[in-house]
Amino acid sequence: MIRIAVDAMGGDHAPTVPVAGAVLAASELPADVTLQLVGQTRPIERELEKHGADHARIEVIDAPEVVGMGEKPLQAIRSKRNSSIAIGVGLQKTAQSDAFISAGNTGAVMAAATLTLGLLPGFERPAIGTPFPTSRQPVLVLDAGANVDCSAAELVGFARLGLQYARDVMGRPNPALGLLNIGEEEEKGNAAAKDAYRLLRNSGLPFVGNVEGRHVLLGRSDQGDFDVVVCDGFVGNVLLKFYESVARLFHTLVERELGAAAASGEAMSRIWRVLDYAEYGGAPLLGVRGVAIICHGRSTANAIRHAIRLAVEASQHQFLQHLSREFATGEARA
Repeated sequence: MIRIAVDAMGGDHAPTVPVAGAVLAASELPADVTLQLVGQTRPIERELEKHGADHARIEVIDAPEVVGMGEKPLQAIRSKRNSSIAIGVGLQKTAQSDAFISAGNTGAVMAAATLTLGLLPGFERPAIGTPFPTSRQPVLVLDAGANVDCSAAELVGFARLGLQYARDVMGRPNPALGLLNIGEEEEKGNAAAKDAYRLLRNSGLPFVGNVEGRHVLLGRSDQGDFDVVVCDGFVGNVLLKFYESVARLFHTLVERELGAAAASGEAMSRIWRVLDYAEYGGAPLLGVRGVAIICHGRSTANAIRHAIRLAVEASQHQFLQHLSREFATGEARA
C-alpha cells in the first residue's frame, strides 16, 4: 500500500485546486495507492462533494491550522503544530504516509521536512531539484533556490542526490551530470565552481564537465548528453525564473506574429505542454529522510495530479531506500 499525503490548504487556490488534483489522480492511479488530503475537514469535504464521484481511495486528515504564504517558515512550523504542512510531513515520521506534496509556503515545507524527518547523513541542508524542459528530454537542475551559497563539497552531494533521482523517478538507467558554469573550460567560474569541477572530475560520478546556460536548453553539451545539472541556489533560481518566462514570451510572439489560431493549434498545444510547468508536477526536496514534492503556488489541478504521480513513482521505485543506502556512510559532500 502506497499513501501520498497532499496539503489541501496549500497554494493560491486551496483547497479547490489540491482537492481537484487529488480527484484527477485517484481516477488513474493503481489500486494500491491511497491519497490523504490534509487540512480543514469541512472545506475539503465540500470540495469533494462538488466532484460527485466515489472517493473511497481518498482519506481526509484533519489539520485545523493553515500556514500562510507570507509567514516566516520556521516560526510558522513551530507555532502551528496542527497546520496542514506540519501534520502532513509528520505522517511520514510515524510511517503513516510515504510522501508529502504541497503548493504552500516553500520555506515552511523545507523547515518541517528538515526538523521532522531529518537530513541524510553528511547533509546540512536540503536542495530543491526542478525538472527543466529541453529539446531532448527533461533535465533536473539543483539547487533551484534552497541554498543561496553552496560549497564545492555540497555541490558534489547535490550531484549524487540528483543522479539517484534521475535513475529512480525520471527513468534514466545511466544518467550523467554537468556543472553549470560561465564556460566549458576547467578554469572558468568562481572559486566554488572550480573546486566543484575538480571534485566531480575525481569523484567517479558520470560527469560530462562544465555546461553553459545554452546547453541546458539542449540537454547536451559538446562533451555529451546530461540528465542532471548542479549549481548553487542563487544561480539555479535565477535560471528557473528566467525559464518560466520563456514559455510566456514564446506564446506572445507566436500569437502576435501568426495569430491566435496558430497559437492554439494542435501542434502548438503539444509545444505548450512541453514548456508548461504543470506537466512536470513539482520539485523534489532532496536530502531529507523522506519524500517531499514542492509545487508552484499557482499550480493547477493538473500540476497537483502530476506531482502525485511523481510521488507514487518515487515510492514504487524505493527512491528513499536507495538514497539511505547511498549515503549510509555519511559521505555526502565529496
